[in-house]
Amino acid sequence: MSQFFNNIEPNIIDDEMVHKAIEERLPEDLGDLARGENLNLKAVTELQLSFKSILQIDNLWPLENLTKLQLDNNLIEKIEALESLVHLVWLDLSFNNIEVIEGLDTLVKLQDLSLYSNRISKIEHMDTLQDLQIFSIGKNNLTILEDVVYLRRFKNLQTLNLAGNPFCNEEQYSLFVVAHLPNLVYLDFKLVRDTTVRFLHSLLGKSGSSIFQSLCFGVAAALQHWGQVPCRNEAHRNTQSFVEYLNGSFLFDSMYAEDTEAAKLASLPGVGDLLQAYPSWFVLVCGNLYNYGLEEYEKREAEVSNFYKRLHEILTVNQEESKKIISDFENRYQRRLDEIHRARSCDIAESKRAQCKEHILQLWDALMTLEALVSNDLEELLQDFKRSIDVIASTFIENITGIYPFHNMSVVWAAFSLTLSCTMTQCRHLENQHHEKLMEVVTATLEKSHKEELEEDLPDDVKMLLVDKTTIVNAVNASHGVRLRKIDKRESDMLCNTYRW
Repeated sequence: MSQFFNNIEPNIIDDEMVHKAIEERLPEDLGDLARGENLNLKAVTELQLSFKSILQIDNLWPLENLTKLQLDNNLIEKIEALESLVHLVWLDLSFNNIEVIEGLDTLVKLQDLSLYSNRISKIEHMDTLQDLQIFSIGKNNLTILEDVVYLRRFKNLQTLNLAGNPFCNEEQYSLFVVAHLPNLVYLDFKLVRDTTVRFLHSLLGKSGSSIFQSLCFGVAAALQHWGQVPCRNEAHRNTQSFVEYLNGSFLFDSMYAEDTEAAKLASLPGVGDLLQAYPSWFVLVCGNLYNYGLEEYEKREAEVSNFYKRLHEILTVNQEESKKIISDFENRYQRRLDEIHRARSCDIAESKRAQCKEHILQLWDALMTLEALVSNDLEELLQDFKRSIDVIASTFIENITGIYPFHNMSVVWAAFSLTLSCTMTQCRHLENQHHEKLMEVVTATLEKSHKEELEEDLPDDVKMLLVDKTTIVNAVNASHGVRLRKIDKRESDMLCNTYRW
């Protein structure tokens, strides 16, 4: 960073720099207006001061309502003068010259902190950041892997970047981190898989080395933590099944929660009858998909479990065979050494040494052959696993997106007994059908309203919708669009999670 700024004069944050940065982010017309008047600094919530050659942080105290602050790509050497920014949620100090983590005590609302590419050698002085969810401290000078244990105090931490630090070169780096931080979802921009945690658990008692003792300690703590979280197992299973929010009426309720027109339309004559049947049908479809998702989850878990079982068997056989080969070699080699020691002539000793060399070559051949065999076994295992998972995943995706488009309710009902019919297409079909019926009711109500034949006294906001056909049709379509987007979002999330898995 210092080389990049060799020919640039260092700056300190002052009022002029702050005002200019705020004006640059305003729309052009508002920016001109702001230049002629005093800026209301308390109204500013975001500030970007990237690439400003800033050496020292200062003069930010008036911006007491900042929630997002970018100070990346500068020359900053010390974290300071941030005490008043108690509402900060997002802070970027990446690509600077910071050596010590400090000056963050009052930022108790901070959720996202980036200290990437600095000169920090220890993770410390962050105890008050209990809301921290995302922490990037990659490409620093962290050398002691055990320092990562400090991050265990942040129960909400889900995304962590440590890549580029010296301790990342240690053989068990990623396993150590995952073992000690069981709530992590992403490590170094990669998804942390549940199978990794299960793998760590399988290591318990298999090694006496200090690194594996630490790993085991982390796994034990993780399991204890999971056991103390109410309903975590069920929620975790729903998430891993990709069907969360589909059990019960959650999706249906969320569709109407953001639909501002739905409450008005519900006052129209006949709409109440429509809403009597619609929720039960919709919840039934979601429930079928939910149950199907749990069944598919069990299949995937069985495949993963079988994979690790076979992996363990292959490695165990390989290790036992390796031990036997090495043990036989040691016995023969020791006998040859004893014979060399007792040899009464140089010729005999030379002959025994030649035999020792031959034994070493035989050992090399045997171990290389064994390695080739285990490599082939592992390759075959991986291919079998991939084929099985591809079939399960592709079938699941097809049934989510809907390969059975239904056209009437009797067919839907008949198909409910088929597990594979549980698709989001049914949800959309039910919503479209409800929309069509609602439009019929609305059209009939509009005609009665124009003829002054309505028997019910409607609320004023509902009467405003009945002023003409365009107004009421737009309201119904807007309501329909909100609910369809909710269905699409749920389907998209399910598919993304499946592809990611």
